[in-house]
Amino acid sequence: MPRTPAAPSVPIRLIATDLDGTLLRDDKTISPRTRAALGAAERAGIGVLFVTGRPARWMEVVRDHAHADALAICGNGAAVVDLAADDERGRPRFVRVRPLLEEAALQVVSRLRAHAPGTSFAVERTSGLFHEMSYPPLHLDPAQGIAPAEKLLAEPTGTTPQPVLKLLAHHHELAPDAFLTRARAILGDLVSVTRSSPTALLEISAHGVSKASTLALSCAERGIRPEEVAAFGDMPNDIEMLSWAGSSYAMGNAHPNVLATATGSTLGNNEDGVALVIERILAGG
Repeated sequence: MPRTPAAPSVPIRLIATDLDGTLLRDDKTISPRTRAALGAAERAGIGVLFVTGRPARWMEVVRDHAHADALAICGNGAAVVDLAADDERGRPRFVRVRPLLEEAALQVVSRLRAHAPGTSFAVERTSGLFHEMSYPPLHLDPAQGIAPAEKLLAEPTGTTPQPVLKLLAHHHELAPDAFLTRARAILGDLVSVTRSSPTALLEISAHGVSKASTLALSCAERGIRPEEVAAFGDMPNDIEMLSWAGSSYAMGNAHPNVLATATGSTLGNNEDGVALVIERILAGG
């Protein structure tokens, strides 16, 4: 059953929500009830900010539901995009990038090759995805290039800058949480390491970059305090955000560590769990 936290000490001014496994149903759609709840929140003066591990090019699913200023946090905090403005490819326009620098990324590759043999890598740049031959391909998102990670991390010459947003590391044998624990021990304070996939796929960002840190920057620019934010999530990449927000909700389908972190819980993503909480917030409970 949902676990409702104590009523916020101040009114909620911002809803910060993850997408996959949280706001979106398993079929990657937004239910009519959730769509209505988001609209009602905005009419009541409560902002809605999508905060996701997805790259900008995967944001079409929510562009029609963007809030008034249309900003979203992508790549686990590595980028802020404007959902209402198109770049030259017709994708959401980048307004802030917090890149993973080449030197740190190369150290990550070297350490994981040594301490977690069998790891394969992909590089997420602002221009798209590049991966090694052994990395599991995404059939709906073909690679922009295939080569060893060391080559993929070299900044292309003679082109518009293409910052690295995330380094992805996949292991075909290790359990997902075991791989995350090992990588954090190996990489120390070099980078930020998290995961959101049900497989052993790690998402590696620049040190200090997370959903929480970029959300904090965005809220500071708007004059919104942590206690005025209600956040929703389901996977380890949401934990820092849920810890930062004054009110936080783990989905009924959430990872155990997420359930242990959030101040409250709600129904699963297929049961309109986010909508349920928004409705209660609007009703004053």
